[in-house]
Amino acid sequence: MFLSQRDIQVFIMGYSVAAGATGRLLFGYDSFGNVCGKKNSPVEGAPLSGQDMTQKKHVFFMNSCNLEVKDVRLSSTVLCVSSCPEEQLDTLEEVQLFANTNGSFLCVYNLNSFNYTQIPNADLLCPRLPVPPSKSFPLFNRCIPQTPECYSLFASVLINDVDSFHRILSGIMSGRDTVLGLCILAFALSLAMMFTFRFITTLLVHIFIALIVLGLLFVCSVLWWLYYDYTNDLSIELDTERENMKCLLGFAIVSTVITAVLLILIYVLRKRIKLTVELLQVTNKAIRSSPFLLFQPLWTFAILIFFWVLWVAVLLSLGTAGAAQVVEGGQVEYKPLSGIRYMWWYHLIGLIWTSEFILACQQMAVAGTVVTCYFNRNKSDPPDRPILSSLSVLFCYHQGTVVKGSFLITVVRIPRAVLMYVYNTLKEKDGALSRCMSQCCCCCFWCLDKCLRHLNQNAYTTTAINGTDFCTSAKDALKLLSKNSSHFTSVNCFGDFIIFLGKVLVVCFTVFGGLMAFNYHRVLQVWAVPLLLVAFFAYLVAHSFLSVFETVLDALFLCFAVDLETNDGSSEKPYFMDQEFLNFVKRINKLNTRAQRNKNSLTSEEGTELRPL
Repeated sequence: MFLSQRDIQVFIMGYSVAAGATGRLLFGYDSFGNVCGKKNSPVEGAPLSGQDMTQKKHVFFMNSCNLEVKDVRLSSTVLCVSSCPEEQLDTLEEVQLFANTNGSFLCVYNLNSFNYTQIPNADLLCPRLPVPPSKSFPLFNRCIPQTPECYSLFASVLINDVDSFHRILSGIMSGRDTVLGLCILAFALSLAMMFTFRFITTLLVHIFIALIVLGLLFVCSVLWWLYYDYTNDLSIELDTERENMKCLLGFAIVSTVITAVLLILIYVLRKRIKLTVELLQVTNKAIRSSPFLLFQPLWTFAILIFFWVLWVAVLLSLGTAGAAQVVEGGQVEYKPLSGIRYMWWYHLIGLIWTSEFILACQQMAVAGTVVTCYFNRNKSDPPDRPILSSLSVLFCYHQGTVVKGSFLITVVRIPRAVLMYVYNTLKEKDGALSRCMSQCCCCCFWCLDKCLRHLNQNAYTTTAINGTDFCTSAKDALKLLSKNSSHFTSVNCFGDFIIFLGKVLVVCFTVFGGLMAFNYHRVLQVWAVPLLLVAFFAYLVAHSFLSVFETVLDALFLCFAVDLETNDGSSEKPYFMDQEFLNFVKRINKLNTRAQRNKNSLTSEEGTELRPL
């Protein structure tokens, strides 16, 4: 199953390389099919194509003040020039002088600069006068007019009428340095958070929770402040700015709801902090027996980075895949190839499935390492190279288990994404019932996604213990957890919650940095989608680093459950767990027993008071 999916992904990759032209998106191209800044191949039927544009890196619009779109085509002729005119040119003589002085020819290529003022129809082959002063902007290297009248007309046509997919891609590419910097920030924050959990103490947990609360409140405040700033900005005329404003409102509402829920949970579970610290210390002791587990996320992160870069490169190639067609006047336009948008959707599915597969491989490797160290009688003599042993078993015997687990997550995420799209489509209409139903379905799929992730993790651990297939392991894990849930469910959940807060902290600081960075380019850049991608990437990186603690924690308790099933603590059948872990479990049982007694006594007293005379 995964092999066929991989084959299709390889086919899409090869097809995008063969049919796509990322250079057209990155560098821009003229009306005759020439990519600016590149040496081009000729297009049959277009005499001005196939020119060497190595020295001409800027895109110039001959009628930038009166751009129109007719049949998805710009009415203005587009040229590649070596430099943009930074001063206004009022006559053809000034255009000729600019060409002779700067070597930048603003008229059609087959017209020599000497003939700019000689032939009678030169005004049809040269830019419309006056030529406004312009400046190259890092969005496709276009010459952007600087006069207010021309700028507003130019931007409203060029940006608003461009395909939304290409507009999003242009936002990603124009902010690529910012996106890269934010990804590095997320990586550094994830590393810092991992080492924080490695040396956890009660004081550190309180400081950590205080930072979480302040970070959530701060990000919410910044989002609402930016939305207020957008709504009071009277100069907003472009669709990009309106889209950014809508996305800001969505971000602000979602972050406010998440903040409220997390603050309530933190307040309710505040009394469990001491037990959680002990739990994380027990987890750290298990990691201490195989310290290289902390470096396990590094190769996961490296593979994810490589895959994401490759995925974006293929996406850019798919976005520019088109066949050159010669139209009137020897000009060239590119028609999208049939069926290309279906490849975009499959490419998105490949992103989700492959990312989940990589993360699942890490979970399986960590679970196998914990199982090897736990079921070792001689604790003073740990097994040799448990990580390498776990990896070799994974790739030799259990790839099918990981593929099935990651496929289940992908199957749940796809309808969730479709329902979110339907909700956003219906949001502009009056179908309140439809919107409510789609939101309820999204919530159900989210809950199902979380349950499946927990089930997958326990199935991977059971596979590492018994060597069984995915379905058998999932069934056995459910039986074990249902029998022994009273021992550790509440503390384990709060431990996972603390680790989840660490991921939230990484995302909060990364999103705040992205808001501050992207807000400076709010006009010619759709930065809402790049910011969403950065937030997703930050959570993915934080999850790959901190999930080591989650995986070790869940694997330890499942090993404990198996230990209770097969051993009784006697001399004939001693437990595999060490004394510290056993004492911790006994403390949890005492607290649970005391809480149950208090609850029963309270129920009995209430029943006595309500008993009739």
